[in-house]
Amino acid sequence: MTTRLIAERGFWGLSMQDVADGCGLTVPGLLHHVGSKDNLLVAVLELRDEEDHRSLAADLGRPVPELAGVVPLPEICLALVRRNAGQPEIVRLFAVLEAESLAPDHPAHGYFQARQESTIKAMTLLARAHGVPNPEILARQVMALMDGLQIQWLRDPEHLDLVATWTAAAKALF
Repeated sequence: MTTRLIAERGFWGLSMQDVADGCGLTVPGLLHHVGSKDNLLVAVLELRDEEDHRSLAADLGRPVPELAGVVPLPEICLALVRRNAGQPEIVRLFAVLEAESLAPDHPAHGYFQARQESTIKAMTLLARAHGVPNPEILARQVMALMDGLQIQWLRDPEHLDLVATWTAAAKALF
């Protein structure tokens, strides 16, 4: 429910009263559990990351620690795109917050900055492990393509098949 509210309204439009009501709590009761609105936001983002890692590992039939050394980057990317195609609300949440967090005073600014750096690093390592020339450039291109296609898909899900569009673009990219 909190995820849906953030996806619809963004962080700045999120009401702690609405979150509390949705959880059957008072605002002081909610704050007792999460500490602050900023902490609630980071908890939602971290939960999303944990769920994505578990799902990706299950989809690829490998434990999370083995993914980086064994599974090729194109296969991991396709699994991510397939997962995201099935959860538009989560993708919308992420897209809205990522854009909002470009402001340095946003509570998720540091989270998204660190996440971008770690994603680029992980993709670079994967690409390097499979002998890709210019692995960091490829990692940045993959991230840009994935993010861009997801935005287009969120704007027009009736006419854009995210998985098919990614698959066609990935053939050219990889």
